[in-house]
Order: sequence, then C-alpha cells, then structure tokens
Amino acid sequence: MGGTMRALVKHHAGFGAELREVPIPDYGPDEVLIRVKATSLCGTDVHIYVYDDWAKSRVKPPYVFGHEFSGEVVAVGDQVTSFQVGDHVSAETHIVCYECPQCRRGEYHVCQNTQIIGVDRQGCFAEYVVMPAKNLWKNSKSLPFEVATLMEPMGNAVHTVLSGPIAGKTVAVIGCGPIGLMAVSVARASGAAKVLALDVNEYRLDMAVQMGATHIVHSQNEDPVKKVLSLTGDQGVDVVLEMSGHPVAIQQGLKMLTMGGRISMLGLPTRPVELDITNDIVFKGIQVHGITGRKMFETWEQTAGLLESEQVILEPLITHKFPLEEFEQAFELMMSGKSGKVILLP
Repeated sequence: MGGTMRALVKHHAGFGAELREVPIPDYGPDEVLIRVKATSLCGTDVHIYVYDDWAKSRVKPPYVFGHEFSGEVVAVGDQVTSFQVGDHVSAETHIVCYECPQCRRGEYHVCQNTQIIGVDRQGCFAEYVVMPAKNLWKNSKSLPFEVATLMEPMGNAVHTVLSGPIAGKTVAVIGCGPIGLMAVSVARASGAAKVLALDVNEYRLDMAVQMGATHIVHSQNEDPVKKVLSLTGDQGVDVVLEMSGHPVAIQQGLKMLTMGGRISMLGLPTRPVELDITNDIVFKGIQVHGITGRKMFETWEQTAGLLESEQVILEPLITHKFPLEEFEQAFELMMSGKSGKVILLP
C-alpha cells in the first residue's frame, strides 16, 4: 500500500510515548491489512507506558504498542480466502507457532512460543495494523467498532468465568477493573445465583452494580472474608474469579472459597505470594485454575454468542473516548482508576 500513518510509539526505555508518522506496514501472502477504527487501553498498555519492571523485562522500544482493536479490512494477501476487503474484524492478539506440543494438541492458548501484538511485535495504536488472517474474527457490521474492540478483553473474562460450571453457583469476582466487570456480567448471563463483586475502588464497585453484581464488598471498609461468609450462610462461595493479582486478595479469595470449590486466576501478582496450601487448598479439595488468554477459537464463539444474546452489554463499560493525539489524557485517566474502558480513535 505504501505511504505513512500516525501511530503511538513506545519511543524509549522510560515513561511515556510519542505520536509519530511511521510507514504503513506491509502485509504478507497470509496476512491482512486493517484500517483501525477503534482501539482500547488495557492494563498491559499502562505497564508499557509507565515502563515498570515488567515492561523493562519484556518490551524493546521503539515500536508501536497497543493490542485491543477493531477495524475494517482494506487489503488481503494472495493466500487469504476467508476475508475480503470491507469485512469488519476484531483480532486474537496471541500469535502462536502451530508447531509446539501444545499447538499440536489444539491448545493454542498455551502455545510455548506465543507472541502478542503490541508487546512482542508491532501493535494497533495506529491508523493501520497487519494481522495473520488466522487471528481474525469477523464481526457483524451492526456491531459498533467501539464495542468490537472489547471482544479481546471480554474473551479473558469469558475464559475465566466458563473454565468450570457456573450456573446456579455463588460467585465472587475479586478486582473490578474492566475485565473483572465483564466477568460480573458474564457470570450473571451464565446463570450464577449470586455474584459478589469485591474491590477497594468505589467508582468501580458502582459500575459492578450496573454490570449485574448482586452484592458489592468494599474490601478496605469491611473484612471481605467475613462479609462473603455472611452472605453465603457461612458456606463460602462456590467460585472465586481472582482478577486483581493482589497478594492479600488472593489469600482472602482462597479463604472465602467453599470446600470443593473453584478459583480461577487471571490477575498477575508482581511478586511471590505466600499461601496456606495445606488448609486453603489441599484440605479444602479445591480446584485452582490459571487462566491465560482465550481458547482459540472456542472462547471467541462464546463471546460473540453472549453479545448476540444481549445478556452481556458492554456499552456501560465504555466511559471515555479520545482521539489518538490525546493519548496522554487517556493514560492519565486510566491510571486514576476513575474510568471503565478508555477508547482511542485513530
């Protein structure tokens, strides 16, 4: 295609980013060139923007970052038959090798050689992005681009919630960031009897109610374990969805879980966590399930189906929209904790 485009570049090994003119990327025979219509900020993007210890160990500036997006196909490679110009798409952001033992078993979400766009390779905070055709999900043209960009993070929530039985269960969602809030809605839509939302952020607890939480627990204002036990007849919850990654929250989550329950963990602690494995895991006979990414493409089918059912509504989560050039304000808002999903419009 040639020419240049505006892109948000992680320009150096330090705080911040720069809006630059960069070449429009070339696409290969099995790839697709997409005009980005909407992209959303994720906690991972904040880590990269701030350039914390995780980012220092993982990313290699300068490069275009960002990984959650939706857009319109503008060109396809010679070998691409499943997409055509004009299609509306979202993207599975984990690019896998198809050769490791996990991929050969069809477990692509735990590929040993996964690369993530906007982390390990060029991302989508730009006017155009190139993706392998295998990683694209075709959307209905009636689905707004701002909602379609949330399908990737919603997939994390769907994978976490549906990694075990949920219908008729009591569920605690610990951590009401955007994916935790999506998990609240997915759990309700999937038939959970009670959904308890736990956080220390009143803004997000209020949003949890909008997303369908039956009870909210402010973990700084009251003992969350005692509160959860009181709400469940001292039995504890059947399912804990740990979305915060906070060491204390993880410990509390295990203690509020009933005998034989399930804890599915998506949150990422930044340091080792001390656990009472004897009493909180082994003697309780619980299941501990680590969640990474989305099942390709089972989770995408579930996500699309939930959106089509209109039982999960994402619009309340979209609290702010900014043009790409106002990225600094968007990141400041994300870091304040007083937002849902923040959308950037290239």
